[in-house]
Amino acid sequence: MNSTMDDMNLIHQAQRHQLVVREIGEEIDLEIGPGDDDPSFANTPLVGGPSQEASTEEQEEHKQMLVVSQHSNDDHDMSKTPQTKRKKKVVKRWREEWADTYKWAYVDVKDGTARIFCSVCREYGRKHRRNPYGNEGSRNMQMSALEEHNNSLLHKEALRLQMASKDKIIVDKPIYVKALMSKTAGSIVEAVLKRDPHEVEFIQSLQEAVHSLERVIAKNSHYVHILERLIEPERMVVFRVPWVDDKGETHVNRGFRVQFSQILGPCRGGLRYHPSMNLSIAKFLSFEQTLKNALSPYKLGGAGGGSDFDPKGKSENEIMRFCQSFMDELYRYLGPDRDLPAEEMGVGPREMGYLFGQYRRLAGHFQGSFTGPRIFWSGSSLRTEATGYGLVFFAQLILAEMNKELKGLRCAVSGSGKIALHVLEKLLAYGALPITVSDSKGYLVDEDGFDYVKISFLRDIKAQQKSLRDYSKTYARSKYYDEAKPWNERCDVAFPCASQNEIEQSDAINLINSGCRILIEGSNMPCTPEAIDVLRKANILIAPAKAAGAGGVAAGELELNHECNMMHWSPEDFESKLQDAMKQTYQRAIKAATDFGYQKESPEALVHGATISAFLTLAQGMTDQGCV
Repeated sequence: MNSTMDDMNLIHQAQRHQLVVREIGEEIDLEIGPGDDDPSFANTPLVGGPSQEASTEEQEEHKQMLVVSQHSNDDHDMSKTPQTKRKKKVVKRWREEWADTYKWAYVDVKDGTARIFCSVCREYGRKHRRNPYGNEGSRNMQMSALEEHNNSLLHKEALRLQMASKDKIIVDKPIYVKALMSKTAGSIVEAVLKRDPHEVEFIQSLQEAVHSLERVIAKNSHYVHILERLIEPERMVVFRVPWVDDKGETHVNRGFRVQFSQILGPCRGGLRYHPSMNLSIAKFLSFEQTLKNALSPYKLGGAGGGSDFDPKGKSENEIMRFCQSFMDELYRYLGPDRDLPAEEMGVGPREMGYLFGQYRRLAGHFQGSFTGPRIFWSGSSLRTEATGYGLVFFAQLILAEMNKELKGLRCAVSGSGKIALHVLEKLLAYGALPITVSDSKGYLVDEDGFDYVKISFLRDIKAQQKSLRDYSKTYARSKYYDEAKPWNERCDVAFPCASQNEIEQSDAINLINSGCRILIEGSNMPCTPEAIDVLRKANILIAPAKAAGAGGVAAGELELNHECNMMHWSPEDFESKLQDAMKQTYQRAIKAATDFGYQKESPEALVHGATISAFLTLAQGMTDQGCV
């Protein structure tokens, strides 16, 4: 019984490390004979007898399966076994302590024989100087071989790849289920948990929305059925994206497009290229975009998507070939009256240009354009700045209600992409003191604050794909911190503009201790549920991304408008229209919050009001159009 349980545990361990294991105890040709790189290895015993710790059952198993002459359990007798053959069939036992090594190994059949291959070089045998996987005969040999493998160049390369793709490694984590006031709201979340238990990001986004809608549901039970329909996407497209790199090798990624709702109009929403991209993130992004578009002054549906492709480190031609392959499938679901994608993380002007070019080629006409900076087609002059500028405009509206202004306030900003850098620009224009930016490796703080020259230098660093650490070599008063976040720096206002869940519970505590009083969400869902609970208890005012980030929606629609495409807006005219759109969004959120009993001064007013206003707009459309 214990042996069976051990085998099951070994299988589960192998599965957790993404191994292809045929069967516990299967004979595998390890190719452990001497090699050209180490002649002395020829004198090493290829197969040792069972170790002294082995059980009687294991010893019997060795007697039956090892292709050696009949022998006893005595070590002295075993040493007499002739060592004329260079290869032996041995029983491979997957052990828990070697799991990190086997993560980079897999079993496959070569010339009719099962062998162990390295996942990095796709070869088997003596690629690691010696047999890297040990053999079942001697525990000392096993650990010695493991140690030698860990020091080998190939294993170091495996570790490098592991670190480079750490965002892609899936780690099981419990879903944080919030306590809801009403049983009805709880049942809605419970149904989603049962149907899609592994979609952590989508469930997190949904819980926040349901929490904001509890008073709406309690006031009118009709909205319960509306919400149950709304939280299920209208259309989810998942497809493969094959592409060829510059070496001629073929790769396959996965593409996503979730058209969450077309109730109010054609879908609009971003495309994200990032190794962590999956269906849960695509659903969460499209759900947030649906609410954001419904809150804006424009009649639009919501969508989101992307791929687990990582554009970092890829050549121009590789990115072009991937984008073209991606569009080969996606174009079937796009169109000016159906769905037009926009920029998101990992997708900028270059990627949008390649995507649009392939779309135009496949569709056979120039009808419609993707929202984003144009390379050879017309568009508004401030599209790239719109989201970042809109965040600062929204912060100014909040402060104006408090009879305050941004001038002189210390502002902590995360991220260093187009949104974050444009936030820095507009903060400077309002007289604020932006002091931080960050990347995936750490954060940069400049106590003197960033000015326009320094921001231009930051852009050059990012354009050359260098580290923010290089900034510190030029400006001595700045400092770069590895593996850290900027939320422990003293600040008055925080602008998280990096990615979802970048602010964890400990970061929220640091923000409170650093003096932050207002948090403007630049990225979608930047706070974990635990962090939100901490911020709410400390009365930190949160401006949700669905309201504060509406600047991108406004700019996208202005540049897609036929009249706007016939002319070029001046920066002043465009900023004026952007400010009007942000003001309308702010007023709609505040009005919805007060209509349902939230005080205008409450730190939660904007969060709840934005969701309520967007939902009521969507609910009216769903009611008018019937059950479709």
